[in-house]
Amino acid sequence: VTEAGAKAALSHTGAMAGGVTALRAALKKAGIIQVSALSELFDMAIAFNSQPIPMGNRVGIVTNAGGGGVIISDLLMSRGLKLAEFSKHTIEYLRSNLPLAASVYNPVDVLGDAKADRYRVAIEALLRDPNVDGLLVILTPQVVTEPEETAKVIVELSRKYPSKPVLAVFIGGERVEKAIKILVENNIPVYDMPERAVAAISGLVKYRELREYLLKVVERVEVFDVDREGALEIIEKVKKQNRKVLLEHEAKEVVKCYGIPVAPTKLATSEEEAVEIARKIGYPVVVKIASPDIIHKSDIGGVIVNLKSDEEVIEAFRTVVLNARKYMPVATIYGVTVQKMVPKGREVIIGVSKDPVFGHIVMFGLGGIYTEVFKDVSFRLAPLSLHEAREMITETKAYMLLRGFRGEPPADINAIINVLLRTSKLVEDIPQIVEMDINPLFVYEEGVGAIALDVKIVIE
Repeated sequence: VTEAGAKAALSHTGAMAGGVTALRAALKKAGIIQVSALSELFDMAIAFNSQPIPMGNRVGIVTNAGGGGVIISDLLMSRGLKLAEFSKHTIEYLRSNLPLAASVYNPVDVLGDAKADRYRVAIEALLRDPNVDGLLVILTPQVVTEPEETAKVIVELSRKYPSKPVLAVFIGGERVEKAIKILVENNIPVYDMPERAVAAISGLVKYRELREYLLKVVERVEVFDVDREGALEIIEKVKKQNRKVLLEHEAKEVVKCYGIPVAPTKLATSEEEAVEIARKIGYPVVVKIASPDIIHKSDIGGVIVNLKSDEEVIEAFRTVVLNARKYMPVATIYGVTVQKMVPKGREVIIGVSKDPVFGHIVMFGLGGIYTEVFKDVSFRLAPLSLHEAREMITETKAYMLLRGFRGEPPADINAIINVLLRTSKLVEDIPQIVEMDINPLFVYEEGVGAIALDVKIVIE
């Protein structure tokens, strides 16, 4: 999303979603691989044209230059691929058949004086190993190197082990031209730089992962216990008042219609009514300014917490109204909302932003006032499957905290999944919602549940 777009957004989610974020979420849901350059597209196409799809992401490397092996190792790991860990049998075989100075671990360095026969030993050993899913072969011409013969060995062994992709990196200009021609004529992808080969093999691996992913995301989760009519009734009332921002108590009622637990919250238009509500829901309470023009209430002193008496509620009512008029004199003020104080939990955010092209994007991440600072969030296109909802949680750093950190008990991750799926259902049923934040969602210990403290909804 552009800087201007982020400033115009009324929610945390709206400020972080859209643009490239929406595109990436849409491509992932459609099973499309995203590339960063046109050259990468063609490099992948060359590999897809002739090589099998690997069974996993464990890559073996054979090289006659240690530096090239290190570079490719780093590149592979930067793309989420793994360096294959060879079986004990493979390591012993390499140790017995390669020079003492050779590296028998991944990447296998057959040394600068390696001829085609030494390449054969290493390549065949790795292709035989069940722990290797694909192979990259690097050649840089030295005085004794046999580029053409080595190319023939690669072709022969690739045919002998057709279930694993084999890609080559031949660096050396004119000295390797004939060898490259042999590889090309025999449908072995060959590249002049390590980056290109790594991009190509990562495309093969990504395709396998996306194919498996699509089988999981097609499963739909039906959410039956919802009150769509009740939620629509609230939204229609807001529209009739020519508003696009729901007040907090209205937004909470909407998500409550979809089975999302919320902290009890009521609107008070006077000090006396605020006291009456506080007594009814029980002390302690929180008082917040109620205005469709003030989205981030804490920024202007519009929130006062832990109020334990009638006198404190009256004082808080006056204070938040005074602060609102001071900092935003043109804001329309409906009064205050009185909310029941609830036990503190681990804070996460669940939100939605509607992209004009791809529709609703659901967001999950670390919640609270620093959401836009840390940006520890993940996105998926609605509607969500159960797999997508769980994956959104596990791919964030917040997941480490939710699992239990430094002796803390694990949080109720199933409760978060439930809220994610119900949020997805809400925006699927009511497409008029263009932005939505549940921030924070307090998550308690496993089995205890979660509760929404603050909810923002913006409609078309």
